[in-house]
Amino acid sequence: MSEICIIVTIVVYLAAMLLVGFAYSKTNNDSADFYLGGRKMGPLVTAMSAEASDMSSWLLMGMPGLAYLTGIASPGWTAIGLALGTWLNWLIVARRLRRYSANLDAITVPQFLSLRFHDQRNLLNALGAVIIIVFFVPYTASGFAACGKLFHSLFGVDYMAAMLVSALVIVGYTILGGFRAVTTTDLIQSMVMSLALIAVLGYGIVVAGGWGAVVENAQSLSGYLTMTASHDAVTGGAASYSLLDIVSTMAWGLASRSV
Repeated sequence: MSEICIIVTIVVYLAAMLLVGFAYSKTNNDSADFYLGGRKMGPLVTAMSAEASDMSSWLLMGMPGLAYLTGIASPGWTAIGLALGTWLNWLIVARRLRRYSANLDAITVPQFLSLRFHDQRNLLNALGAVIIIVFFVPYTASGFAACGKLFHSLFGVDYMAAMLVSALVIVGYTILGGFRAVTTTDLIQSMVMSLALIAVLGYGIVVAGGWGAVVENAQSLSGYLTMTASHDAVTGGAASYSLLDIVSTMAWGLASRSV
């Protein structure tokens, strides 16, 4: 019975996302409305949308899984790099890009680069588009795959069917409502993700027997609660987390958020 209620809730949620896309489809009058929401989306919605789009399935599934298996070192240094990269991105890049792109009337980043550097042959535009396609298609596919894995592991739903339905819903509200629909649904999803992270953490601590039991169990695992070592789930020992590991892990987080 509980699984049925959960599935019904998810179906209603997906239908609501499509409804958001349909509602915003009536407000798009030109390409600027579709791709940029008429440049009228507020900072809160834009920021929450950007973070929800980037920190989605890998934040909810990948990072907790990594922390569960290896301890706090790898996800901890990654989180530090992510926080620093995000701060630098919004401080240095975002405001200038927003103002400059508006002055040039550029809709996309490749178009902005082409106009900014007076590329008459549109080579920068084409190169930027190719780079986006090459790197974002796998990233988008990984998000769809995460949806399929989630429904398959929780409810035993066929992996391919769950992935295709999720992809159809996401592509559907994007095509219908454009940037306004994407940012609005991302805002809703970011709130859901934030509440889910808090709820799961609280529920897990209670089920495990309280915060003291959680800490005691973690302390019994070698290298689990230190930023200078990584727990080996196979051998039960600890592997040293070298300076190179720290720098490379931070650099991954920093680079992914500052470009």
